[in-house]
Amino acid sequence: MQERSIPELQNAMADGELTAVALCEAYGRQIDAHPEVNAIIEFNPDALTIAAGLDDERRAGKLRGPLHGVPILLKDNIDTGDRMATTAGSLALADSRAQQDAFVTGRLREAGAVILGKTNLSEWANFRGARSISGWSSRGGLTRNPYALDRSACGSSSGSGAAVAANFCAVAVGTETDGSITCPAQTNGLVGIKPTVGLISRSGIIPISGSQDTAGPMARTVTDAAILLGAMTGMDARDPVTETSDGHSYTDYRPFLVADGLRGARIGVARGLAEHADPRILAIFDEAIAVMRELGATVIDPVSIINPSRLQQAELTVFHHEYKAGLNAYFATLSEECPIRTIDDLIRFNQEHAEEVMPYFGQEHLLAAAETTSLDDPAYLAARKSCLRLSRDEGIDATLRAHKLDAIVSPTGGPAWVMDLVLGDGVRAWHVQSMTLPAVSGYPHITVPTGSIFGLPVGLSFYSTAWREPTLIRLAYAYEQATQKRRPPRFLPGAELA
Repeated sequence: MQERSIPELQNAMADGELTAVALCEAYGRQIDAHPEVNAIIEFNPDALTIAAGLDDERRAGKLRGPLHGVPILLKDNIDTGDRMATTAGSLALADSRAQQDAFVTGRLREAGAVILGKTNLSEWANFRGARSISGWSSRGGLTRNPYALDRSACGSSSGSGAAVAANFCAVAVGTETDGSITCPAQTNGLVGIKPTVGLISRSGIIPISGSQDTAGPMARTVTDAAILLGAMTGMDARDPVTETSDGHSYTDYRPFLVADGLRGARIGVARGLAEHADPRILAIFDEAIAVMRELGATVIDPVSIINPSRLQQAELTVFHHEYKAGLNAYFATLSEECPIRTIDDLIRFNQEHAEEVMPYFGQEHLLAAAETTSLDDPAYLAARKSCLRLSRDEGIDATLRAHKLDAIVSPTGGPAWVMDLVLGDGVRAWHVQSMTLPAVSGYPHITVPTGSIFGLPVGLSFYSTAWREPTLIRLAYAYEQATQKRRPPRFLPGAELA
């Protein structure tokens, strides 16, 4: 099933060349052929049974939509009310089975997707210790980048990114608080969509930040990402923020896949976010800008935008307060048999099992979160107000208004770094800051493959104000169709340095 898109898979199933069962088995063989990637934390024991039922529906003439019979993977912080555990990669929740599906899971089942399994992730979505290692969890071990196995798949949706890149599934779902969809997407040569907060429900997803968390698609093409996004939207009484999506969401984003979508668009180039980037990244970026001009976009180069470093301390304050409140609320939904009922229980478990859980890094963020008081704390309220003002009013919205822009572009990041279990992720040698402003503002962000350095993928980011997913999909699709920069991985031991 190498590199086949969702429409191609649907055509093959319609022609009788494939079945959902055969698809699941083919992806299983691909996973078995590359255990070194270590992207899968658990297989769904009911996947083949579910696939067989969907094949029966197809034969009876019942099709649920473009995801009917398509195998997908979910990040292991998304609840599935079945025989799989939901653990955020932590041994503390190793036996925890959700009592019901996350809203997103339910929507995907209704759409006919086959949930093939769960993907590994950075433990607690990369927000446990100060020196965390992207792609490592105490339950799942270390996920590796399929382009160069000694390099990071980025976090926290590392397993989802590596799995889609390696053709272990058709598409996968990741989650992001700040960069956790867009970084592993670009680092694994994928399309990633971080939607407007509120477009997709967070109920049943292990949280970090109630103001920034969102799930989103990770795919090999913009088309596949758009299909997955439409299947995930919807208002959910368990997540009141989804009420804000009323009138702004779609169940089908395919009409926005316009090959001529850059013609007439106004694009702002946020060079300041990459001023310290490697010259090779900037050269690839300049090529992308030239393509957009050739495709009919009006490019304003450069545009000024606020430095994301100004948000760093306020964002961290918000995270710590919301983390405690969110985790305690999530733990309250678990069965009474689960020993973890509060953030303090989790901290105590980690301390008592430090050899297995904390061999490489600690739990400084959990400890800081446990010390916070409540979401009425004036320090929290001031930090959240500052985040919104800087990221929206003085950030993305200010730049869009000043130049009447449809979107802002910048490099997404840089090539994957060599993993280091001793020092952690450390200082990454890419120095691009494209992810924080759309994350803190809660605005949409799409990354699409734009090239590679020594065989390591890098991405191009498009972002804008709230609810502009249709615009960003149109722009990203036009760029993708004109450039076709994605290359499949070759599972090399290291980067192509020769």
